[in-house]
Amino acid sequence: MMPFLSTRATEAALSRWMEVTSPYLVRMDFTFSASTSDNIRHLEAFMDEHVYPVERPYREWTESHRWQVFPGMAELKERARAAGLWNLFLPEDYGDFSPGLTNLEYAPLAEIMGRVLWASEIFNCSAPDTGNMEVLAKYGTPEQQQQWLLPLLDGQIRSAFLMTEPAVASSDATNIATRIERDGDEYVINGRKWWSTGAMHPDCAFYIVMGKTDPEAPRHRQQSMILVPADTPGVKVERPLTAFGTYDSPAGHAEITLADVRVPASHLILGEGRGFEIAQGRLGPGRVHHCMRLIGVAQRALEMSCRRVGEREAFGRQLAKFSSVRQEIARSRCEIEQARLLTLSAADHIDREGIKGAKDLVGMIKIVCPQMACTVVDRAIQLHGGMGVSGDVPLADFYAYARSIRLADGPDEVHMFQLGRNTIAYYQATS
Repeated sequence: MMPFLSTRATEAALSRWMEVTSPYLVRMDFTFSASTSDNIRHLEAFMDEHVYPVERPYREWTESHRWQVFPGMAELKERARAAGLWNLFLPEDYGDFSPGLTNLEYAPLAEIMGRVLWASEIFNCSAPDTGNMEVLAKYGTPEQQQQWLLPLLDGQIRSAFLMTEPAVASSDATNIATRIERDGDEYVINGRKWWSTGAMHPDCAFYIVMGKTDPEAPRHRQQSMILVPADTPGVKVERPLTAFGTYDSPAGHAEITLADVRVPASHLILGEGRGFEIAQGRLGPGRVHHCMRLIGVAQRALEMSCRRVGEREAFGRQLAKFSSVRQEIARSRCEIEQARLLTLSAADHIDREGIKGAKDLVGMIKIVCPQMACTVVDRAIQLHGGMGVSGDVPLADFYAYARSIRLADGPDEVHMFQLGRNTIAYYQATS
């Protein structure tokens, strides 16, 4: 029989168990506040009334009008702004730029937007603009904020983030070779970038470019970030890139060369050698946004699957009555809920402990969510049969998106390497 423990001893034992078992067993209550629940209902109603009805017209129009903005987009944005569904992503500590939601409060809204791949733009919550706005809000000078942040917040312009390079393995960002060299009151930039998301958009007005200002500095102090207007002499969009054969118009992904590009020294963000510091502040919340949108993709794919198997028969039986079909549906539901809870936990930890305190959880969701979405969408495609790979349903686009995110913001292998390293170090230190 287990000996009786005093309250103090029990609390000490529980504290030790939590410390040794996991550094993240702190709070698991993700009950949404009344205001968050209201925002969820409000956004869902907006999607039902204004977004889902134009999903197919949007797809058909953009396929035949590459690099042009859907004619109804401006009206959708005005409706969203009037409804108070604008700049929802920007946390409260950034001032009066947004409703001031926390990452945990924004997470379910990102999931709802993710159900339609292009919907985030309607609410001025689409990547890479969200990350660029966070950078400028957190690290930009008043002059940089006036020139670039305010027009972004107002939806007047779009932007791109130039980090990845074709000539080096950019999964190790210290490999980035683009040079940013001081020349008097200017910086001169030379390099080649690709997978520059958003750069093909006709409203893209500027880039945030990451490159080396001092190759001789310590490894993580060599890089800096700088603002480059898209029309600066020496900037050349070499070509748009396709992902799984699609251009993702109108935002797209571009390969860009920068040849002797000159910008004022005042366009440097935060200071020389601060590029990795900025990147960590930018990518943490952005990965939560990506993962919640992926959960929205997977959730919608599951719902579509459930309806499809109730409508079709094979070999004299409704598909929904086959045990194998029910098992696939059950697996998908479990995997979605696991990923959702993990992502909410990451969002909660960012809010309470900052990016550094949540870095392992952010790594976990980046490993788990894209793979989960790929798996769930693949099952949905299979359950839809030939329709699943057609343009009649969004599943093929969902799969291309989810598979691409397994590479974006760091491939799976990098996150697993870092998470494994951190986990080993943690348990060695606590054993």
